[in-house]
Amino acid sequence: MLKLKGSFKKSAWIGALSVLILVLVAGCSGSNNKPAENNGAQSQSTNQNAEAGKPAVGGTFVYGRPAAVTSLDLHNQITANNAFAIDKVFESLVSFNSEGEIVDWLAESHNISEDGLKYTFVLREGLKFSNGNEVTAEDAVFSLERHLKVGGPLAIAAKVDSVKATDNRTLEIVLQEPYTPFISELSNFSNGIIPKDFGGVSEEEFFKNPVGTGPFVVEKWDPAGDLTFVKNSNYWQEGKPYIDKLVYKLIEDDSQAINQLKAGEVNGIESLALQNANEIKQGPDTAVVTNGSWVTEQLFFNTLDKHFSDVHVRRALALAIDREGLTNALTFGYAKPAISLLPTAIPYNSHDQVKALDFNIDAAKEELAKSAFPDGFSTKLLVASGNSTRAQEAQIIQAAGKEIGINIEIESIELATFRERFFAYDFSAMLNSGQADAPEANSIIAFQTDPEGFSKSYWTHYTNDEVTKLLREGQKSQDGPERAEIYSKLLQTLADEVPYIPLFYPDILKGVSSSVDGIVVLPNGSIRFEEVQFKK
Repeated sequence: MLKLKGSFKKSAWIGALSVLILVLVAGCSGSNNKPAENNGAQSQSTNQNAEAGKPAVGGTFVYGRPAAVTSLDLHNQITANNAFAIDKVFESLVSFNSEGEIVDWLAESHNISEDGLKYTFVLREGLKFSNGNEVTAEDAVFSLERHLKVGGPLAIAAKVDSVKATDNRTLEIVLQEPYTPFISELSNFSNGIIPKDFGGVSEEEFFKNPVGTGPFVVEKWDPAGDLTFVKNSNYWQEGKPYIDKLVYKLIEDDSQAINQLKAGEVNGIESLALQNANEIKQGPDTAVVTNGSWVTEQLFFNTLDKHFSDVHVRRALALAIDREGLTNALTFGYAKPAISLLPTAIPYNSHDQVKALDFNIDAAKEELAKSAFPDGFSTKLLVASGNSTRAQEAQIIQAAGKEIGINIEIESIELATFRERFFAYDFSAMLNSGQADAPEANSIIAFQTDPEGFSKSYWTHYTNDEVTKLLREGQKSQDGPERAEIYSKLLQTLADEVPYIPLFYPDILKGVSSSVDGIVVLPNGSIRFEEVQFKK
């Protein structure tokens, strides 16, 4: 997804997509959902101050976020600002837990045929939409067929032959050919279940006041400001959510968000800069909750640009950047230097095999000498404003470029314009992050390497026929050594040609008030609020 800080979570358009953040404090390989100051603590899902066995209920949780929710159309959105609101209203047949494992969700069970072509799901008994209407297999058919028709940024890539309800609770999906990532991709927010025929209203009307199966229902919404959810009284997890309301409060500046958290004006903040983590962790009334990350922070090149179409220029910059030094300087122990495109928490990351371009200024100068611009050149680096870590990141890259004769002007602009610019290829280079939306290597790889896909290789327009061939092979191959070898070759090619430079794998960091329990952080950067409780 694009994780745009507020960012593009592919699972990126967070941070583009920063749709661009996120598990273990000292490593990005675990997913314990724990306070950062206690590495041995377990996920806190009960209120220790409530009566034994009885959760504390009630209250309003205010969550500071850097970007407003502009749309709840699950099939047409990908940026984190919208995705992490959509997943509070709509839920999918299967989901993933905080460990990144696929689990049955609206479906009580699922089965995949031995040939990988037939997927059968049985819905939970008594499942209801937020308006009290029964959820049926026909609703699931309608939802998936609408997604197939719309396509959208997280289109269903599998070649689907048929989707049908065999009875009121059973759904059968048949593929034309095997597509290994399919079950993981069904866990995406974009495959949530909506009422058949939008419940009898128009699409436009439906997505202004959506009906879903999620723990929350939209009560009040300003697409340029805040969004207020109320608890879904028909939620299938009995007794949850424990809180009455969830407010997404727009706070565009990192420092303002931190100040409001410390002052108790908000109960949590979505975007916690790495350099502020220890301040919040050590605060008397605040804490940091972390989880393992599906995110890779990256420097992206527009390969349509005359300078960055030259592979030697891209390799020169990759050699000039000290990734380990950059990571240590900016992330305060909450990230690991990147080796390949895939973060450590995603299978087939090939970290034991991929050889990245290590920091070497002399080699960088030699590489630039092989390019069409041996004497250097001037260019611009596009950065979204309001993120202090990214601002410092840009300065480090600027200094690295200067060492080899590349003069980089930093162009810092507000987030909405930043998105518009890179969506339109109106940039030479940019800082952003890419993330998986599901625990599947293809999730990031397809988004960042398919020149014909929605994002055109994450707006770099990078095209390599061998990479595209390996991408398709990886999608069809069953999990195992053969698939691992395919991704190893693909990731090594990306490391050699660097259409984007993986910089580091950040932990997910959420700043929260010490007065709350039950925060469950997912490795895509979203939060499950079903079990959040206020301490008494």
